[in-house]
Amino acid sequence: MENCNGEDMKQRVALKPMDAEQLREYGHKVVDFVADYYKSIESFPVLSQVKPGYLKEILPQSAPNHPEPLEDVLNDLQHKIVPGVTHWQSPNYFAYFPSNSSTAGFLGEMLSAGFNIVGFSWLTSPAATELEVIVMDWLAKMLKLPEQFLSSGNGGGVIQGTASEAVLVALLAARDRTLRRDESVGIDRLVVYGSDQTHSALKKACQIAGIHPKNCRLLPTSSSTNYALNPKVLCETISEDSRTGLCPFFLCATVGTTSSTAVDPLPALGKIAKDSKMWFHVDAAYAGSACICPEYRHYLDGVEEADSFNMNAHKWLLTNFDCSALWVKDSNSLVQALSTNPEFLKNKVSEERLVIDYKDWQVPLGRRFRSLKLWMVMRLYGSENLQNYIRGHIKLAEYFEQLLVGDPRFKVVAPRTFALVCFRLEAPKNSPDNGEKLNRDLLEAVNSSGDIFLSHTVLSGQFILRVAVGAPLTEERHIKAAWKLLQEKATLLLEQDAL
Repeated sequence: MENCNGEDMKQRVALKPMDAEQLREYGHKVVDFVADYYKSIESFPVLSQVKPGYLKEILPQSAPNHPEPLEDVLNDLQHKIVPGVTHWQSPNYFAYFPSNSSTAGFLGEMLSAGFNIVGFSWLTSPAATELEVIVMDWLAKMLKLPEQFLSSGNGGGVIQGTASEAVLVALLAARDRTLRRDESVGIDRLVVYGSDQTHSALKKACQIAGIHPKNCRLLPTSSSTNYALNPKVLCETISEDSRTGLCPFFLCATVGTTSSTAVDPLPALGKIAKDSKMWFHVDAAYAGSACICPEYRHYLDGVEEADSFNMNAHKWLLTNFDCSALWVKDSNSLVQALSTNPEFLKNKVSEERLVIDYKDWQVPLGRRFRSLKLWMVMRLYGSENLQNYIRGHIKLAEYFEQLLVGDPRFKVVAPRTFALVCFRLEAPKNSPDNGEKLNRDLLEAVNSSGDIFLSHTVLSGQFILRVAVGAPLTEERHIKAAWKLLQEKATLLLEQDAL
């Protein structure tokens, strides 16, 4: 047998998974690797150019039996893993919505990994629970949310992983509240409302919560309302559902839809929800960050009627993924829907109800020390710098919009409310598909270049390109370069079409 005695035994005995000095040595090298990555990030294709299955061809088929040097691992990381990375932090990344990182967020994530606690209850790490309560109150005050969302009353905030988790737990709380209120109502009669611009997370939440697919009403929007949910259409739909014996119980409004950053009319929708005794959830996953700026706070007017409110600090507030902030007015609704209390988790402070146990505010039991990175971001940057950071991106989006308007070949197709610009290349009049192929080809051309990365959507049946400005390193020169590339590729495509 190979290595059945001394050598193999030495390797097993020598293993020290968390040796302080090795951590110091290796940690410096990994931080250097990350810092060098950011210094050279513009040299990489923004969208990974690899083919499906590429990694299987270049990595071993089984894990190593013996330790390998960190230098070898980092070398493989550089030459095998990095080519398969799409660089979300690149200043030339304009797809989907941003997913911000920052030095503060990175350090907070590092500290969280260092402590590596599993803070499902106050007892398992009091600081993790109490810091989360505090930073969620801080952020609520920055957003000027109603006092009912603060921890000083019956409500409070909790950090979820994503907005998908936030809308799910809100939906579960609303479902159980409704079923408790009227025991004659069956789950098959419960109806959920949103718009056709509401994030697909709502539909998934309905699937998980047992809401029948036909009872998830995603009401049509149009350019006449800038793709916002029409209160009149909502009222008519609720009235018809109630007339036929269904039970309207949940309304999801959006501040900053994914396709075009449309803003639903919260005051009108809040009144409808209140009159119909529905749970009113506001999803501001993207645009909520902008509302820390006084000039954009009015987009949250009407949140006073909401039962829950969500925004993603990991999108546009320099807090590394994942950090999705959810506030509720009545935390007991979450606890009643999500709490379990097995014997092995029972403890004196929890049973005396002296503390918050965040396990009862979320789907999983375990949870990370996410509040550390939000705390670091707030302390190292301060609210004034965060506001100016948001304003900078909006100014760059305005600049890109002006460039588009100056070229008659392009058309802005939806109002630019925040830092997203929706546009298309106008097709020749005889185009059989209203320019869909032309714009798909333009998207493919710019993305395959590796110089920038955009994504698309469909509005009013038209294929639309999106430029979402929000990467931490993006400057005016990157906007100019992106625009130049779009113009060059558009010229080539239009010339080809003319042949």
